[in-house]
Amino acid sequence: MKIAYKPVPILRGQHIETMVPGLFRKPKKISPRKETINTPDDDFLELDWYEKNSSTLAIISHGLQGSSDRAYMKGMAKIFNDHNYDAVCWNYRGCGSRINNKPILYHSGATYDLATVIEHAINLGYEKIILIGFSLGGNITLKYSGEQGTDIPRQIKCIIAFSVPLDLSAGCRQISEPSNWLYANRFLKNLKAKIRLKHKQFPDKISLNGLENVRDLRTFDNLYTGPLHGFADANEYYSKCSSIKFLDTINIPTLIVNAKNDPFLPDECYPYDIIAHIENITFETPEHGGHVGFMEFNSRGYYWSEQRALTFAIEHTEWQE
Repeated sequence: MKIAYKPVPILRGQHIETMVPGLFRKPKKISPRKETINTPDDDFLELDWYEKNSSTLAIISHGLQGSSDRAYMKGMAKIFNDHNYDAVCWNYRGCGSRINNKPILYHSGATYDLATVIEHAINLGYEKIILIGFSLGGNITLKYSGEQGTDIPRQIKCIIAFSVPLDLSAGCRQISEPSNWLYANRFLKNLKAKIRLKHKQFPDKISLNGLENVRDLRTFDNLYTGPLHGFADANEYYSKCSSIKFLDTINIPTLIVNAKNDPFLPDECYPYDIIAHIENITFETPEHGGHVGFMEFNSRGYYWSEQRALTFAIEHTEWQE
């Protein structure tokens, strides 16, 4: 059942709805079990497990410069735990407690690491899996699903993605608008810090030449993200990794929710005409919600996005409380 989102009356506005949850939300404490798993290329991924001895698992992927410790990650894990699902929040390379081993980090199309987490979950015996992604994590999740097509593991029953920059190039342009300077500057500062750490690890492979002159995310992606991960430049990276190009091959039930007042998403991230012809995708665009916001105040501590994800998951895993 679809639940309409109604914003908190005194906290309306795209920036308020984006910033307040990230700055002030404190989900009721739940303590994860920590696990580190190896990747096929001898790197590692750090996972936070929230377990209820269930055979159904929600795999939750975070946004740009996020981590498993973000409030939106814990909030999503909690609602699934409260309804007797297991949940795992995973960290991309370099986003956990320590820097990763390889010269690469992570990027918006790094589906190979999500595949590693999924394979690990299947090997643990999970019978049903729900994939949930926020922002960059939503792009990775959708791209993975489209890449797999009809070959997607049978255990994966549905996909849920919030605040997704479906068109990476347009999304990068949007976040670089003056109105988004605060967000972009913060992202860039953190990304530059990771490049400096990588330079210390691999001084012969990663140069700091030009880093101090990088003033926007596209330039950073052109100089580092693209080349580090096998792309010629930022344009090739955006072109090959934008999930909008993989939507028509998604073969299982999928929910995408992009608020109309999301300050990070331009018109290209609301492809109504394209999605209208894709049978497996439900595309919802509430008037409010901001970017990874959708806050709500209630006695259970759940946000609207978490309740919407749970209802969609129940519907498509045929699970009953």
